[in-house]
Amino acid sequence: MKKLLNLCFIDDDVIFQFMVKRIVTCHNLANKMWLFNDGEVALKYLLEQQQNPLEIPDIIFLDINMPIMDGWQFLAEFKKFKASMAKPVTIYMVSSSNDSRDLGQAKEIEEISGYLVKPLKLEHLEQVINDFLEPQVNRNC
Repeated sequence: MKKLLNLCFIDDDVIFQFMVKRIVTCHNLANKMWLFNDGEVALKYLLEQQQNPLEIPDIIFLDINMPIMDGWQFLAEFKKFKASMAKPVTIYMVSSSNDSRDLGQAKEIEEISGYLVKPLKLEHLEQVINDFLEPQVNRNC
């Protein structure tokens, strides 16, 4: 039986949000899904829910360029309280940028598990989910 995860998308692009919501819903990829328009709102939610593992995403897909609080600022603030989260959170940067500076910066931040270039497709989401679940499957053997 496939384990369903809690997924979170932090991105100000409404078309991107519409597409990922459709993919996740149509392919039953998540138990719960949150969509946030900027990092500040997402950060506030995570702070409020940090002791509630059922309301914390397993994987966050984080855009770089957003108004109010961008992805880099979100990560800087998230680092301050990640150790107090009720469960670990895996973060993937998602951007339309394939700028080598963004890729390099993402590689230097230990909280980032990967960098995905938009548009995200079903195959990308399935790969991220499989990569997340694989170590858990191996631990249970």
